[in-house]
Amino acid sequence: MNAPLSYAQNLEDYHLSLAFADRQTGTYIDIGGGHPIAGSVSFWFYERGWQGIVVEPQENLVFLHRQVRPRDTIVSSLIGRQSGSANLFVVDRLHALSTTIEANADKTKSLGVEFQPVKLPMVTLSELCASHGIEAIDFLKIDVEGAEADVIAGGDWQRYRPKVVVVEAIKPITGEPAWEAWEGSLLAHGYQFALFDTLNRFYVAEEHPEILEKFPSERAPWDSVTHMYEIGRAGENPKHPDHQLASDLMQGFLAKLPFLSPELLASFLDRDSKLSEADIRHLQKMLSDEHTRMRLGRIACGYDGGQIVDTTGTETSR
Repeated sequence: MNAPLSYAQNLEDYHLSLAFADRQTGTYIDIGGGHPIAGSVSFWFYERGWQGIVVEPQENLVFLHRQVRPRDTIVSSLIGRQSGSANLFVVDRLHALSTTIEANADKTKSLGVEFQPVKLPMVTLSELCASHGIEAIDFLKIDVEGAEADVIAGGDWQRYRPKVVVVEAIKPITGEPAWEAWEGSLLAHGYQFALFDTLNRFYVAEEHPEILEKFPSERAPWDSVTHMYEIGRAGENPKHPDHQLASDLMQGFLAKLPFLSPELLASFLDRDSKLSEADIRHLQKMLSDEHTRMRLGRIACGYDGGQIVDTTGTETSR
């Protein structure tokens, strides 16, 4: 893979990497972390030794972050204008569209999904920084599906000054410009506009002209990086950076199928945790019966040494 692998939606990580090209380590705050890898703006930096605070209020994503990125501090909270509590409108399947703005959540129904309100604690950006003893912040990313102005309003921009601030700048679903609601505040606090990448706007603290100098004036060419969608699934694409590991794991997993418990197998079949307890019990019973165990053995024998191929290409049993 010649071009570096970008995990972000719109080259955000690549643009930031140009600005911090001489930095081996650093600190970020990622508000609206989403998935810890796919679509993440901060994973590029985590992979290279950086670490920071990731704010992600959705429980399943919090758990995944803690499993995949143990150096980061994961905060399961909302960030807003004031501390207290508020509803997060959690959008089914499309987790990246979950928001504290009910009107924005309501628009997701046009995509054929529903949403549910979940009451969660809320703190301000200033309180977040103070409670974690943050001294220096290299970049702050804000992507909260329409509530960016609330996050910015809760910051102490004199005490806590990220070198770079990147903010999602268009409205969810409609794609209309949204930065008029908060850009004036950033400019008033001594931040200079650097780049609009068609999705986000980047700002640099006025005391760091050396970083502003490195920012591209427009979005980099799309082929400057390899994008996540281009590498596909690790086990299926030999060009995926983790293809060999995935292939080895897949073969090892399939070889062990007959030894796995019905409970564990049922959990694999219920990937999205949407099945009822009765459905799970039915699955476990099905996976315990003789016929299914034979099927598992038949799958496994292609990986556990039960089948070998002779020199004529005919499959034979060992």
